[in-house]
Amino acid sequence: MTPFDLQRDAFGRWTLVMADGVRHAPVTALRAYPVTSPEQGIALMDAEGHELLWIEDLTKLDVDVRTTVLQALNEREFLPEILRLEGVSSFATPSTWTVLTDRGVNQFLLKGEEDIRRLTGTVLLINDADGVQYMIRDLAAMDKHSRKLLDRFL
Repeated sequence: MTPFDLQRDAFGRWTLVMADGVRHAPVTALRAYPVTSPEQGIALMDAEGHELLWIEDLTKLDVDVRTTVLQALNEREFLPEILRLEGVSSFATPSTWTVLTDRGVNQFLLKGEEDIRRLTGTVLLINDADGVQYMIRDLAAMDKHSRKLLDRFL
C-alpha cells in the first residue's frame, strides 16, 4: 500500500494527500536524476520549493499511484528522445537536423559541435538553437545510418 495519493483538485492542480488525510496543494513532481535514473529519486515539492515527499523508486508504488506520478512528471518535463537521425543539411555547423523523436518527427538547427554533450558513455544531450534539449539515451542502440551521421559531429 502506498502511504500517499496524488490527485487533481477542482482547479486542475496536483494535490498530495498523505495517509493521515493532510492535503498539500499545489505540488510539483521532480526527478532528481532525469537522464541517468528516471525511475529513482522523485520529489514532490510544494509551491515554495520545499520537499513534501521523497519517492525512492517509482516501480515500488501501486500501479495507479505510479501512473499518476508519471503523468505529473511528464506534464512538467520536456526532453524529447531522439530515436533516429533522418538527415542533416551539412556536416559543417550550423546545420539543420531532421530527427525522429519519441514525440514525432522534428527539425532543428544545431549551432555548433559544442551543443552536443556526452553525459555518459552512451547518453548524449543535444541543445538546438532555440534552447530545446534533446536526448539520445543509448547511442549504441541507434541504427547504423544515425550513428554514422552522429560520428561526423562527435
